[in-house]
Amino acid sequence: MKKTIVFNVLLCLSLLLSSCNLPNAQTAQPEIPDSPEGVMTAVALTVQANEIATQLAGGGVVVTTEQSAEQPGVQATDPVVLESPTIQPTGTDAPTITPSYTSTSIPCDRASFVTDVTVPDGTVFKVNEDFTKTWRIKNNGSCTWNTSYDLIFDSGDAMNGPTAVDITSSVAPGQTIDISVNLKAPDTAGTYKGYWKIRNASGAVFGIGTAASNPFWVEIKAQYVLSIIPGILFLAPRYNMATAYCDADWVSGAGARPCPGSGSDAGGFVIRKDNPTLQDGTALNGIALETHPEWVNNGVITGRFPSFTIEDGDHFKAKIGCLQGGSGCNVEFQLNYKVGATLTNLAKWNMAYADAPKDVDVDLSSLDGQSIQLVLAVTAKGSSSQDWAIWYWPRVTK
Repeated sequence: MKKTIVFNVLLCLSLLLSSCNLPNAQTAQPEIPDSPEGVMTAVALTVQANEIATQLAGGGVVVTTEQSAEQPGVQATDPVVLESPTIQPTGTDAPTITPSYTSTSIPCDRASFVTDVTVPDGTVFKVNEDFTKTWRIKNNGSCTWNTSYDLIFDSGDAMNGPTAVDITSSVAPGQTIDISVNLKAPDTAGTYKGYWKIRNASGAVFGIGTAASNPFWVEIKAQYVLSIIPGILFLAPRYNMATAYCDADWVSGAGARPCPGSGSDAGGFVIRKDNPTLQDGTALNGIALETHPEWVNNGVITGRFPSFTIEDGDHFKAKIGCLQGGSGCNVEFQLNYKVGATLTNLAKWNMAYADAPKDVDVDLSSLDGQSIQLVLAVTAKGSSSQDWAIWYWPRVTK
């Protein structure tokens, strides 16, 4: 299309030039002027035509013919505006950008921790108590775990567990499995933590995390507990003086007393008095000791327990009071300790029948590391009649 326009324009210019240079319109072929001026004019017009063609190829142009002094009869004309057609660019599709991908292979054996199905961290068990720990683990690798894979103990506290436990079913990549192991709380109170991993059929061991190097674990607290009320567990003491009361040496002004004693012994006595009811009507459930001074004014009875090493955080605890029905009860309770021949008082509490029973708590931490003999004592304040003094669950605990 563009070439056709250019051709037509050139044709028109050629005809125009022919008509301007011919003296006679009937002449078939124009004469080329012999004069230098005529030659220059023809050349100029030819150049101008070529420029027009060139400009048409580039866009719209304005062509102006001027009156020539050398060409009489040629009239000046208004500027001729030549509009080039709108040229639509040749459409080419935008380049397609193809993203590049880096191929990342998933390792064969990878695992991640999902949740603790049983025994969350910090669960409390009695010392020597059996329990089952179950983890939910996800297979994040590219290999299926089969029954040749094992759960294995890695490090920490084994808690009487096996060294390995078979995985009971196949676990495809992306699936989860609950893995269990039977364990037992240690026989000493404390916090315990055991670490576990998985072993594949070739014997390679792996754990959780990006590098498959981290173990998963079980963490518990083992405590001494004692059921002193049916169906209810209490924190067991480090030293239960109530159950070990006959390990103590009991003495009154009348001399050594048998253990257990007799409630009719005028020299004073100590006997088990479980589930007592105290002076205010409080009915207790559990172990208690009834300690009665020698039946004389200001009589006394003491019980010296075997040597025991105190640890930081140890406390002596008990509830003290008078046995219901002993309205004449009026005594002083004492907690003492003995090292060698030296007897030292730790605390004392007055108790009359009209008083409310007391919960007592004595911090023994200042004696940390010392081997001492704890001594329980009851002294009559005046007459010892009906001084049925009750120590409910005397113990050393944290």
